[in-house]
Amino acid sequence: MKILLIIPAYNEQDNILKVVNSIKGFVSTCNEYELDYIVINDGSTDLTQQVCEINDIKCINLVHNLGIGGAVQTGYIFAKINNYDIAVQFDGDGQHDINSIDNLLRPIINKESDFVIGSRFVNDKSKFKSTFLRRIGIRYLSFIIQLCSKVVVRDCTSGYRAGNKDVIEFLASNYPVDFPEPESIISLSKANFEIKEVDANMFSRESGVSSISSWKSVYYMIKVSLAIFCTSFQRKARC
Repeated sequence: MKILLIIPAYNEQDNILKVVNSIKGFVSTCNEYELDYIVINDGSTDLTQQVCEINDIKCINLVHNLGIGGAVQTGYIFAKINNYDIAVQFDGDGQHDINSIDNLLRPIINKESDFVIGSRFVNDKSKFKSTFLRRIGIRYLSFIIQLCSKVVVRDCTSGYRAGNKDVIEFLASNYPVDFPEPESIISLSKANFEIKEVDANMFSRESGVSSISSWKSVYYMIKVSLAIFCTSFQRKARC
């Protein structure tokens, strides 16, 4: 079974090598999966591309910054073209624990789910839970998603996700651009994919900054709420 880790990276010169080395270390001790990775360098303006080149990191360099949605969709297109069985979204900032990947893969391998979301809130094992205000925002968005789709996902902004071959095919053509994590849950739900949430360990960011600063949080919540409602009224049939 071929599994691809899609690693979007924007200005992650201080993190990307450590992230890739953690994956390589995991692969060296794991005989169960055929695990591969691809870094999507999203038009970084720092030394991310040079770090990847010097360290022979497998990378697609986007000429312009497309944002997280465009970067991740590039990864899904790559997974589709190269016939991977499962694609896993894995952040380039070092926040995702590679040792939690089995939790995401197991429901797909066992055909219990099509799409699995790694969550900080399923239990109390995760070392990082985010700030209090962001947790409130995540609960709010989770409520909106449940209202629109009847899907219960407690960590709806988590970027640690895995999808089977059908999901790869769908998201290669239908990945949201503006608010991909919450919106994609709605899109997949409307296309009748089975969605599951599992526990996953995450870490706090060691360097760099989040794409959503605190002063933007309220504005983000308003925009993403409207995006979720709009997406919920669209018909999203499988290809």
